[in-house]
Amino acid sequence: MNIFLFINRYLVFFLAIFLTFFFLIIIFYKQINISNVVSKNLEQKLTNIDISEPKFAINNKSKKIYISAKEGNFLNKDEILLNKNVKFKSIDFSIETERVIFNRDKQTAKSKTKSLFKSKNTIISSEGFNIYDKGNKIIFYGSSFVILK
Repeated sequence: MNIFLFINRYLVFFLAIFLTFFFLIIIFYKQINISNVVSKNLEQKLTNIDISEPKFAINNKSKKIYISAKEGNFLNKDEILLNKNVKFKSIDFSIETERVIFNRDKQTAKSKTKSLFKSKNTIISSEGFNIYDKGNKIIFYGSSFVILK
C-alpha cells in the first residue's frame, strides 16, 4: 500500500500555510529592519551643515593663521559661520572657541563665545575676540583673564 494515502490532507495543507506565513513574517521583518537602517543613515547625512570640517587660512606678509572647525554654514557670499571646536593656529599662537564668523573676503574673524588664546608665554581667556587687518591685530572682548609666565 502507498504511504502517501495515509497522510491527512488537512494536516499537510495547514502545515504548508503555516510555513508560508512563517517565511513571509521573516521576510517582512528583515525588510523593515533594512528600511530602518537606511532611514537612520539618511537622517545622519541630511543635516543643516553646509561644510563638514572646513579649513581656511588668513594670509598676511609675515605669517599664516590656519582655521579649522567641525561644522560650517554659509551666511552670505563672503561670511561663514564656523561651529564646534573652532581652532586658529599659527606659529606664534592658537585660539580655541565654539562659534566664529569668518569673512573670506576681508580675512577677518569675530567670535562672541568664550575663547582661549595660548602663546609661548601668555594665556588669555575672554568672552570673544575680533581678528582683523589680515591677522595682524586681535582684540579680546568682555571679561578677560591674562596669565603671563
